[in-house]
Amino acid sequence: MHPLADSDIRTSFINCSKGEARRIALPRNLAELPWEDLDFLGWRDPGAPDRGYVVAEREGKLVGVTLRVPQGGPRSMAKSTMCSLCLTSHPGSGVSLLAARRVGPAGREGNTVGAYMCADLACSLYVRGKKVPQMAMRYKETLSVEERISRMLVNLDDFLGKVERG
Repeated sequence: MHPLADSDIRTSFINCSKGEARRIALPRNLAELPWEDLDFLGWRDPGAPDRGYVVAEREGKLVGVTLRVPQGGPRSMAKSTMCSLCLTSHPGSGVSLLAARRVGPAGREGNTVGAYMCADLACSLYVRGKKVPQMAMRYKETLSVEERISRMLVNLDDFLGKVERG
């Protein structure tokens, strides 16, 4: 992914108002991110831990979605869960259910699309082995890094498509 400017990120959001997009807390170290290792930009808001954001290129344009952690009881720290985007297994709270409000009338009615994702949204780094989940069960994959990246991007595109279809 190529480095993104604040304005590019803010104008990419499809499931929130322009005012909401202006108020989103962008990553503080935007210029220092490992852009060459990112297939999409994903981050959690440190000031609002129930919020996350994903910005990716889709069909030649930037598409950003706001994410929320639905309210619910605490998750078991004893079990391992898997991200539905990159298929990385994490212990305990390493994976979160993140929900995106759908675009258009469906979103205004409160409809969302949810997926279990790496809680830190660092999927690109996990598939490349640049980041390793703590104490996770390590599965040996026979796919190459390029194939894992491709699989992750197909899964992300599927998720973003569900959000866009409203």
